[in-house]
Amino acid sequence: MNQGRLQAARKAREAHRENIQKSLEHRLQVARVKGDEQLIRQLEAEMKYY
Repeated sequence: MNQGRLQAARKAREAHRENIQKSLEHRLQVARVKGDEQLIRQLEAEMKYY
């Protein structure tokens, strides 16, 4: 039972990380289109963190 919970928790963490990554990529793409250099730098720094 514990092993199943640990595996489920790992999968949830990975899914969460992937969703954050996809969101950051999309936000970065939009910032680039708008030419918002400050936001681009901020989002790139955030992506390095993850």
